[in-house]
Parts: sequence; structure tokens; C-alpha cells
Amino acid sequence: MRWPLVAAKTRGETNEALCAITQAMLRDVRGRPGDQLLRRAMRGWAFVVPRPEPAAVPADVRQALQWVAGASRPLADLLDPAVMRAVLAALRLKQDGAVAAAETQRRKHKVLVHAVHYAVEQRKLEADPLAPIQWRVAETVDQVDPRVVANPAQARALLSAVSYIGCFNRARGRRLVGLFAGMYYAGLRPAEAVAVCRQDCLLPGHGWGEVTLHRTLPQAGARWTDTGRVHDERGLKNRPGGDTRPVPLPPELVRLWRESIDTFGIADDGRLFFNERGGIVAAGTYSRVWRPARLLALPPDLVQSPLAARPYDLRHSALSTWLNAGVDPTEVAQRAGNSVEVLMNRYAKCLYGRTAISNQRIENLLNEYA
Repeated sequence: MRWPLVAAKTRGETNEALCAITQAMLRDVRGRPGDQLLRRAMRGWAFVVPRPEPAAVPADVRQALQWVAGASRPLADLLDPAVMRAVLAALRLKQDGAVAAAETQRRKHKVLVHAVHYAVEQRKLEADPLAPIQWRVAETVDQVDPRVVANPAQARALLSAVSYIGCFNRARGRRLVGLFAGMYYAGLRPAEAVAVCRQDCLLPGHGWGEVTLHRTLPQAGARWTDTGRVHDERGLKNRPGGDTRPVPLPPELVRLWRESIDTFGIADDGRLFFNERGGIVAAGTYSRVWRPARLLALPPDLVQSPLAARPYDLRHSALSTWLNAGVDPTEVAQRAGNSVEVLMNRYAKCLYGRTAISNQRIENLLNEYA
């Protein structure tokens, strides 16, 4: 029912949630398949639209799904608070048993709510089993860890190291310097950075430039997209379709992007960053470049630390740097595509400069009465 209405990435997340809910509803019945086969059967075949033809389903997957059908509790069992609480408890955990992030818990809970309401609507349940249950997201840390934030010197060292990854002719790393630089100097999300097109950029020979963001290319997986491609084309995150977001580009970033265009050109559709075949840069591609770049750029003690462990941490570093530079949070939020509330909550632990300023003001006041 919801498949045509939601983004490809949301389809994958919904599938993940339904797998967890189904596993929590399984009874202890003989012949249980291994966990890996169970997950593969449900993840890859049970909760996919359109449903695969029976003849296309591998024999081991078909047998696993038959076991699931026989071992699953009746839907009406959800009206038992003990069963419903067991399902809710399962949504708090990741596959390895660790507590999932708060946003992951909320997302899975939302899928359960939709499923239950649909069952009530279709008269498969006589009442809402969630109504009498009080449930809260388990406490997790949603704030950015200040240890991941790179300072400007470290960020420049990392970008320089990226250019040395891979042989010179294939330019595996050099192709991606501008991509990573966009995450650091402009605070772009990876899905925004891979979608940047030349026609949306103002890149003057001197001074600040600007990029007008209007689309993203999140990597969702071919199974979930309508086109059968790995990347889905979407608008900006948390924005209505067709909305745009202008982002100023510092002179250093303008220079790097101009150098990238002069060296590698642009893709057929105008994208600044692309792989050797002109395709969209995959997350696995830039992650495989980032890992050796960290080894090259950072001293051993920092390599073992969380500092810039993921490419996304470059965005965290950018926003933290802007806030500590004294840029108004409203302006930072506008550039980053966040709300001020989310921005301040997530980066509260990274505001080193503001802490020092506050300490000095308190000290000054105390000294007045000494």
C-alpha cells in the first residue's frame, strides 16, 4: 500500500523494520532455518514489491519462507500486551543485540504503527493493540561526538592525502578530492555532494562562489528504486519537492572545484564528480578511498581515534567550525539544511569556542566582586 508513496531508501528501511517485527512474532517451532538464511529470505523476497514469481525464488529461500509462515503468530496475538511489548522491545535493538540509535527506533516504530493501523483498517485486527501500551525510545546519544571533528589543518591534510590514493593515471583519489572538499568547506551531505552539477555552480576566478542545491542522489539499492538503479533521485532532505538551498562556497573550495573540472571535465549530465565510467560515485567507492587517506594523513594515535572516521564526519567538522567561528546558528542551519533546534542539539558538545567565551564572561563577573 505504501510502496508507491515513499522514497527508495524508505522502502529499504520499511523492509528492515518488517523483518524485525516478523522475527519477533515467530514461535519456537522445529526446523527453524539459520538466522542468515531467515534474514536473506525475508529481506530479499518476502517484503519486496512487486512480489517475485514463485519459480524465481531459490529452493532454500522458499523453504525458509514456508517455515516462517507456519511459525508466525496469528495477527490477533498482538492484542496480548505481552506479545506487543516483545515486538516493541525487538525494535530497540540492532542485529548484534546492541541498542539502536534513537532515530532508528523511531523509524521502526513508525512502520509498526502504519502496519497496525492498516490491519485495523482492513478489519484484520478488531482494535489497535498499541493504544494501551506506553512506549518510549530508549535513551541513546544523538549528539555529535566532538572527537570526530577535524580542525582545519587536519582537514587539509586529509584532502591532500586523498589525492595520493590510487595510481596517477586512474586518479582514483584525485577524482574525489573535490567531493570530500564539498563536504568539509560547504557542509554538504554525501548525497548532495555527488549530485552537484556545473550548471548549478557559480565558480568565479577569485573570491567566494555559490552552489544552488535542488536534488540529492541517495544510495538506496537497486531492489528499492523504481528505475532499478542503485541511486535514487530525490529533492532536498526535509524539504518540499522543487525547493532549493543556496550554499556559499569559500575561495579554497571554488579553487578545488575549478581544478577538478579542468582536470577531469564533467559528466554527461553536468555532475562535477563521477567514476571512471561517468557514473554516480557510490558510497563504497569514496569510503574505500577515505580509509587509506586517513592512514596517510594522520599520526598513529589519531588513526586509532574516531577523528574523521567516516566521510560524513567532514560535514560534522564543517558545521562545528562555523559555529565556533561565531557564525549565527540561524545562518549555519540555513547553509546546512537543518533546523536551528536540531543543529544546536546535535552539536552542543562541539562548541569549544562558545564554552571558552562563556567561561571568560563568568570569570569576569566573579572578579568584579572579588
